[in-house]
Parts: sequence; C-alpha cells; structure tokens
Amino acid sequence: MRTPNLLGSLLFPLIVTIILAAAPWSYALNQRSSKPSSSVTPSSQLKYHNGRIIAGPAPIHVYIIWYGEFSPIHKTTITAFFSSFNQSVNPIIKRHPTVSTWWSTTQSYKNVKGKSVPSRVRLFGEVSDPKCSLGKNLKRADIATLVKKTIAKKAFPVDKTAMYLVLTASDVRVEQFCLNSCGFHNSVLVSPRRRVVYAHVGDPGTQCPGYCAWPYAAPAHGPPSQVLVSPNGVGIDGMVMNVATILAGTATNPFNTGYFQGNALAPLEAVTACSGIFGKGAYPGYPGKLLMDRRSKASYNVNGVKGHKFLLPAMWDLLTKTCTVTG
Repeated sequence: MRTPNLLGSLLFPLIVTIILAAAPWSYALNQRSSKPSSSVTPSSQLKYHNGRIIAGPAPIHVYIIWYGEFSPIHKTTITAFFSSFNQSVNPIIKRHPTVSTWWSTTQSYKNVKGKSVPSRVRLFGEVSDPKCSLGKNLKRADIATLVKKTIAKKAFPVDKTAMYLVLTASDVRVEQFCLNSCGFHNSVLVSPRRRVVYAHVGDPGTQCPGYCAWPYAAPAHGPPSQVLVSPNGVGIDGMVMNVATILAGTATNPFNTGYFQGNALAPLEAVTACSGIFGKGAYPGYPGKLLMDRRSKASYNVNGVKGHKFLLPAMWDLLTKTCTVTG
C-alpha cells in the first residue's frame, strides 16, 4: 500500500525497499496539499498481476489485538463496523448504502481460478493488551512480533483466510504512523511453512487528525476545507476509514502480486486508487455529496448495524471502471 502525495489520499508505500521491511504496505495520506477527486483516470484500471488474493467462499476472518487503553464506545464502534459486513438491509434504508453494499464491489476482484474476494467479513476473535507489553513506542517490526506472540500463545489460531489487525490507542506511538502513514499491512512467517497477513491502524484523534481523519478534521497541509461533524468521534471514525482501506487492500493485494496499478513499490490499490472520494461530485478539498444525520448533523455515507453510521472511502469498481461507495 502506498504513499499518496495529494490531500486526503490513502496510499500504501511498499516498505520492503522504501522502509527496508519484508514486503509491507502502508497507507500514507499526504492528503493535504490538494485532494484529488480520483487518482485513476477513466481510461485506466487496476491490473491483476496473477498473484494471490484472499478468495472465498469462506469469509475473511478478522482477529483484533487492542493495544493500549480503548474506551467502551471505541471498541463498540469498531466491532459494530465489522458486524455490519453481514447485516441484512433494513427496508427503511434500503436505498442508502450500507457497509455490506460498499464491500460488494470487491466481488469483481477474482483470482486466476475465477474465485472472488469473499462476500463476507467476520470478526472472529479479540484480545486486549491494555498495559502495552511491548511499550508505547513501537517499531513496525514490533507489530509483527505482537501478532506472532499472540498466535504462539494460542490466543488466535493460524488462519490463512485471516487478517490479524493490531489497533493502537491514541497514546501509543508507532514508527511512521502520522509521519507518512495511517496504517499498513504485511505478512509474517509464524512457522517454517505458514505465513499470515497482519495489519496496523492507529488512533489519529490526538496525534494527527488532519492527516489521518480528514474530512473530520482540518487538513494538515494545503488549502482549507470545511470540517465535517463525525458520527462517532474523530479518532474512532478516522480509524474506521483507515481500517476499511487496509482491509480492501489486504483482500485484493495481500502480497503485492494481486490487484494494483503503477509501480509495484508504490502501487494504487482498490481504495487508494480513489483517494479523497467519499461521495458523488468529489473534487480537491471536497469529499463529495454525503448523507447527514438530522439530529447530530454528522456526515456519513453508509449505514451499519444498530443505527451506526460510518464514512467509508470509495473503492475502484473493476466492472464499471469508476470509484464507487454504493457497490
């Protein structure tokens, strides 16, 4: 995943050469010099490089490591986001996008055998490390170590259809987070012959809201833009946006041999190809037309379970060759 250089982009630089790690991808939001309405032109498309994707029909399993102290609302919102991938559509809001309809765009991403990305995503396990066993200043390699230790303790199984997601609290510093990245994904050997995919996303609420939670915070750089009201809190909603981006990139390009466009060391992926787009009519500094909650005035673009509302980035649709939120 790679590094954008425009306002609000969610790009993922491959760290294997850029950061000297063993095949990681990170989302950078050099969002704030200007915000592109799209990084992919209508005449271009993401290319399939004939490598592995996470393919169905079994759902993608997500295992969360909560690293640091998280509030109950923080955890509830993140877990509700994952529950929303499997929600049934309420007839009252059936004309509005949902998390599951957003994810349906991934069904056009298929491997060499014709199998698509799973239509379902499920939260399969959670563990907490509130005392920060590895400290509060982490290297990227520490994220892999944390995942390996958790699996070694048998808190999580070795699961080839999984993403092991490390979420760090607002007071935990992770190498490169907020400097040129809002999260990353990578893979690590957990046995001589077993490799798993893992990812990291931090809480940008106090560390870098203008860098990793736009448009819910003023951009860190570039022209000013209207700050929107967040439905769940700036830090929480920033994490949701970045988790969604990481998840789509992991599913469609887990080992940097799947779907991407451009240089393999700094490619555009399923969501980062649509940097800065959250609704129709997006342009630099404007996320696009969004829904608004009448009571709270919070802006969002998809509905979740139990009345939750989220803002998710647009995804590149291989069939229509457009950036879409609605699937």
